[in-house]
Amino acid sequence: MSWGHRRRISVCAALASVVVAASGCTSGARSSSDEGMTPAARTYLTQALDTMRDRSLVRHTVDWDALRKKAFSQAHGARKPADTYGAIELAVNSLGDRHGRFMDPEEAKQTMGASATTFDGLEGRSLPHGIGYVSLPHVDGSQQLYDAYVRQGRAAVAKADGAGACGWVVDLRTETGGGMDPVLATLGPILGDGAVGAFVDADGKKSIWSIKGGAPYVDGKSLGWNTDVPPIGRSNPPVAVLTGPRTASAGEAVVVAFHGRPGTRFFGGGTSGHPTANESHPLSDGAELILTEAKEADRTGHIYDGPIAPDEEYPQDLNPAPGTDDTALAAAQKWLLGQAACR
Repeated sequence: MSWGHRRRISVCAALASVVVAASGCTSGARSSSDEGMTPAARTYLTQALDTMRDRSLVRHTVDWDALRKKAFSQAHGARKPADTYGAIELAVNSLGDRHGRFMDPEEAKQTMGASATTFDGLEGRSLPHGIGYVSLPHVDGSQQLYDAYVRQGRAAVAKADGAGACGWVVDLRTETGGGMDPVLATLGPILGDGAVGAFVDADGKKSIWSIKGGAPYVDGKSLGWNTDVPPIGRSNPPVAVLTGPRTASAGEAVVVAFHGRPGTRFFGGGTSGHPTANESHPLSDGAELILTEAKEADRTGHIYDGPIAPDEEYPQDLNPAPGTDDTALAAAQKWLLGQAACR
């Protein structure tokens, strides 16, 4: 997932070594391990490693001299930036945070340039006895894609609200990651106003997520969807959140946002175990360095690290046969009907 809309942090363009040395764009002395590399390849790899060192969530626990030596040994003889891709991927994997990755220019273009008009699994409907149901899948790609998701997501919530839902089922079992913000922008009226969570970086610095007027903010700054927010008929309704093993990354961030909320209970299976925030750093040739840069905390300050267990566990068949009973959904409805708002 990204912090917000994949904030794109530009790295310095590949330059001749003399210019780089003068500008301070790279760091570290040249060693025997980078002999035979061209200045362009050496600069490209150095910048990627410097970005990892400066931004990674695990930056205080890594032996950067050893990792740098290992990466340059892998890239020995590189003639162009593309020849260092394997070394960069090796370095990212060596961080051991289980969430970072490297995308070459073609993969980055396909991911960041994704577009769609509909989203499989995005649904809003009314369940019996006045319960609203909304299912929110993952979304990842361009700002245009995120905007389309928010429009359709808010329309789904409005449809499910009907005359004013007494309570809500929020189904995050297919929220496999990507952008957190569009999902929060969709669920803002259900979450309710106030602080709902935070990013916590390697130094313990927090960036607070909040809802105001049904729209998402980070550190008090609007994420761009603070207008045309359809309100729900009943404020502070009880909410049953459905999770499972495919609930990952951004999906887990949304789960975190519901933790600590009064009148909320979780049903289904444990999440994927990646409740951390990623940043996307574009490299000079269009490749993307995706770094894990923060853990996630709920509104009570509890920091998550690993799978998030539900309150009531109902193992999920990832490929259910037609007509199979949805035990987690049934349990969620039963709980909601026991709440004062739905009696």
